[in-house]
Amino acid sequence: MNSDIEPFHAIGISRLAHALKAEGRRIIHMEFGQPSTGAPAAAIARAHAVLDSDGMGYWESLPLKARLARHYAETYGVTVDPDQFIMTCGASPAVVLALASSFKPGDRVALARPGYVAYRNTLKALNLIPVEIACGEAVRYQLTAQALAALDPAPAGVIIASPANPTGTIIPAAELAAIAEVCRARDIKIISDEIYHGLSYGERTHSMLEFEPNALVVNSFSKYFSMVGWRLGWLLVPPEHLHRARAFVANMFLTSPSLSQHAGLAALDARAELDGHVEVYRRNRELLLGALPSLSLDQIAPPDGAFYVYANIGRLTDDSLAFCERLLRDTGVATAPGIDFDPIDGRHFIRMSFAVSTPELEEAITRMVPWFAQAGAPGPNTR
Repeated sequence: MNSDIEPFHAIGISRLAHALKAEGRRIIHMEFGQPSTGAPAAAIARAHAVLDSDGMGYWESLPLKARLARHYAETYGVTVDPDQFIMTCGASPAVVLALASSFKPGDRVALARPGYVAYRNTLKALNLIPVEIACGEAVRYQLTAQALAALDPAPAGVIIASPANPTGTIIPAAELAAIAEVCRARDIKIISDEIYHGLSYGERTHSMLEFEPNALVVNSFSKYFSMVGWRLGWLLVPPEHLHRARAFVANMFLTSPSLSQHAGLAALDARAELDGHVEVYRRNRELLLGALPSLSLDQIAPPDGAFYVYANIGRLTDDSLAFCERLLRDTGVATAPGIDFDPIDGRHFIRMSFAVSTPELEEAITRMVPWFAQAGAPGPNTR
């Protein structure tokens, strides 16, 4: 294993935030993509019932996998066998499982820059080579078929994320189809991280399975289903890859929590409650976008989905980590430094999550407006 990986700096920011909270400070946590809401009421009720009646153990819920297969048919119009679902302890082990079972050490895997920090670091930890493609404002901070077609030599694989972290941008259906076509022509295996599906504010999200049935798809109950702490996700694999993937998961992770699987099955039918959460995020998104001019932040990635604003703070700093630490200490608002998501240009960006409650977001804006004004004033705080 390769230990030469960078830390997840947002976790360090969060540790500082909790330390300040222990000192009596009121902290607003906008550093993680973590819903402020809990699991759906039906999921919690089911968990209580199971705790009273089931001793539990190593287990993979067949009813849950069958319900997930129905979800894909109803949501995306694709047919998958319930057996293609491998339940995992959240999306992170699903990413590890997909990469470890699909590639051999030294393989090159393409991904967007900016992109989720754990993609790059997990690839390195597995002795795979991340091929980061700079994706700027001109391409809405997203991978394109043209960029993949231009790579020479072709990578063994590519990680797609739509909506993306940290930007929230969504890849349109036509572009997903073009990416799938390039990958088929160049024998590039697709891993599609769809953890933010269900969280969009305009164009709906499309699964890569609509365009490439042999893609490996990662998803989780953490985001839309508001079940972060339950640690339940899945990897959907093509039938020919199932035996290999199951061998890996049995040795590396065993099974996902039994209690969470029971609760997850109930959560899949709690759409009215969960869609209500999305409306809160939609309102929060509007509030934060409306406040950006007051923060003098006018260059952002378009947050089509997820619950992030990825903003350029280059006029204020070239050290986003130090900037986030100073913002937290001065205002009590925790944000994520762009260097987590882009080791080259991320020093000029921060990511703010609007998955907090609306009152918390309003308070955060009230705190940040005068602070950003002072940070932008001439003098020692400019850098």
